[in-house]
Amino acid sequence: MITVLRPLTRGVTYARWLHLVTAVVLATVFAFVTPGIGNMDNWAGAWLLVAPLPLLAALAMVPGMRLSEGMQAQLLLFPAGRVAGDPPVAPAPSASWEDRWRTALWLVLRYELGTVTAFMSVHLPTLTVNLLRSAAGRRPLHIPLTQTSHEPHWWYALLAPAALALLMAFVIGAGAVLARAAHALLGPSAAARLAALEQRTERLLEHNRLARELHDSVGHALTVAVVQAGAARAAASPEFTEQALAAIEETGRHALEDLERVLKLLREDTPCLADRPSLADAERLLSAARGSGARITAEVTGALDTVPGPVSREGYRIVQEALTNVVRHAGPADVSVRIAVTTDGLELDISNPLAEGAGLISGSGSGLRGIRERATLLGGRAETGEHEGTWRVRVLLPLNALG
Repeated sequence: MITVLRPLTRGVTYARWLHLVTAVVLATVFAFVTPGIGNMDNWAGAWLLVAPLPLLAALAMVPGMRLSEGMQAQLLLFPAGRVAGDPPVAPAPSASWEDRWRTALWLVLRYELGTVTAFMSVHLPTLTVNLLRSAAGRRPLHIPLTQTSHEPHWWYALLAPAALALLMAFVIGAGAVLARAAHALLGPSAAARLAALEQRTERLLEHNRLARELHDSVGHALTVAVVQAGAARAAASPEFTEQALAAIEETGRHALEDLERVLKLLREDTPCLADRPSLADAERLLSAARGSGARITAEVTGALDTVPGPVSREGYRIVQEALTNVVRHAGPADVSVRIAVTTDGLELDISNPLAEGAGLISGSGSGLRGIRERATLLGGRAETGEHEGTWRVRVLLPLNALG
């Protein structure tokens, strides 16, 4: 019994009731301008359910109508939606013909349910009063929409609560139907939800890529700075210290540029790839590694300017991460860097001898995992690990994967 009566204690029931009966405003206007259909005491008033439909269909073609109806539905049908979670209805103007016809269906449904609700909200309480007065023997019972009268009887009083119960049951049911219809007709279409999901996924992927770039760029700069500072202190040479400070300054400046660019992208949430470093800037990576004591032997074959932008930019980060690992784990070692551009792909090969006592690079590290992820996203493959007495990072990237 308590469960049945619970909707009567909830504010949303009366908010939805208000939303329903406001539809009678349009019916009232038609009743004034169209003679003969304004009498709700007979069946001629049923024309009010039909006459406004062409106007409602025309109004649904106006993009702003969908926004207006969505805002009303959000406020009155789901008054707690903004607190409980995501809004059940996302108010927005019509952006397609699908939105327009869904708005037309919504307007028709709201008008029909609202007009019937307004009729019952007037006549069922009136019927309750008539039943009580007739039961008291004061006047005959008149039934709405009929021309009949019935003699007073005491048992009419037993029917009085039934009329009010019928009204509340109809209001609660109509409100629930309208709320469910709002989800389907005023909410985003299936295509819009899919587009929003794709956009959100792209944004998450972009943020993950930016996180990898921060790891590679800032991690590389910090590694170079730490190694350079330690080497300068151990060398106790003013000339070497000057070189180390210059290398730290240059690497730090590039890292700050990368950091500022990434933070700008995160703030604006818009991609901007023009200022991202590419393989054409690989020399600065080699210089930084040389400044850290590594003895770099570099070989570049093929035209780097023919490498597609995404491949070139990701290739730069792969070389950066590989050199960072060398500086961090192998120290002042001999490093071979090979960058080869062919008609079919880009090959990156970075290797250094495994000196006795040198720490091995864990294959589960985030840097190596990032290298493999970058290669996979571009349709290539990455091999990392020991190879004939050296630690080797070999990456093959196709040039036509984005075509």
